[in-house]
Amino acid sequence: WLEAYVRIMELNYWGATTCRKARYDQATETWEVEVERDGRPVVLRPKQLVFALGVSGYPVVPPIAGADSFEGDQHHSSAHPDSDAYRGKRVVVLGSNNSAHDICADLWEHGADVTMIQRSSTLVARSDTLMEMVFGTLYSEKAVDAGIDTASADLIQASMPHRVAPRFGIPLFKAIAERDKDFYARLEAAGFLLDFGDDGSGLHGKYVRRGSGYYIDVGASELIANGSVKLRSRVGIERIRPRSVVLSDGSELPADAIVYATGYGSMNNWLADLISPEVADRVGKCWGVGSDTTLDPGPWEGELRNMWKPTQQPALWIHGGNLSQSRFYSRTLALQIKTRMEGIATPVHALQPSYHRR
Repeated sequence: WLEAYVRIMELNYWGATTCRKARYDQATETWEVEVERDGRPVVLRPKQLVFALGVSGYPVVPPIAGADSFEGDQHHSSAHPDSDAYRGKRVVVLGSNNSAHDICADLWEHGADVTMIQRSSTLVARSDTLMEMVFGTLYSEKAVDAGIDTASADLIQASMPHRVAPRFGIPLFKAIAERDKDFYARLEAAGFLLDFGDDGSGLHGKYVRRGSGYYIDVGASELIANGSVKLRSRVGIERIRPRSVVLSDGSELPADAIVYATGYGSMNNWLADLISPEVADRVGKCWGVGSDTTLDPGPWEGELRNMWKPTQQPALWIHGGNLSQSRFYSRTLALQIKTRMEGIATPVHALQPSYHRR
């Protein structure tokens, strides 16, 4: 699909290419970007540089005592291979969000003995329910019949201020909880820890505030509810032994493999690694709106931090998000770059501090 997209849109696309380093020349107002293409070094000198590397930084693997002594396989969820290799093996998955659920289901389908370790509560919403009660009002054939095309839906979605959005999310997810109460009761009976966000505002709130802490159910929840995927909640892994893990409650689980579905760091890490720590510090935190909720510290920003807008590093932009955000904000980002390339915009670093804060 990606190859077809590149071909249809006639994009200037380089595959098999890795960025190694980037440096901004203040005197020439030009970037020097070192890449490796098909094994050969190439230096690019663009006027503008966009980091479009998703919504996260590098994979995070927590340091756990004894990890070096483990005799089985251990890896982060981002490096999970074909689950068929774990057929008949005992696998412990640390984490309880999207990746953890998907990998647990895949392992179970390939005949592994799977245990999920849930350290803290997770928002779970059924995919069918979300489509009917949330997304389907904008993104569906019914919406098209009502005259809402994809571009209009993206605009409507983007037009909701982040300060106001929770007021709509709270009653909506109360209705979802009531509709699927039997589903949630079965999950809780299995020991699963549930939440709908710090303030009950649901999936969108968690997504824009922290980009984590949820699972859109496409089948794994049933495996947990009926015991096919084993669950240990309110615990973490305290120590790893050669063929087992010791949990924080003192219990021990045999393990042939450990999967760390423990998330990712900030996308700001890419800046520190590929440009410099100084630039990363100058740009600051990426994503989140300053809601002062879990993993989204204040002060209030009102917009997603440093996304699709000027940063404190000249000629540097950050792009990420889901498909609807990518469609919508790639246009606004491109328009801002166009105005600068044509000399009709004032760079943010030249503005007065009081104006920039507003």
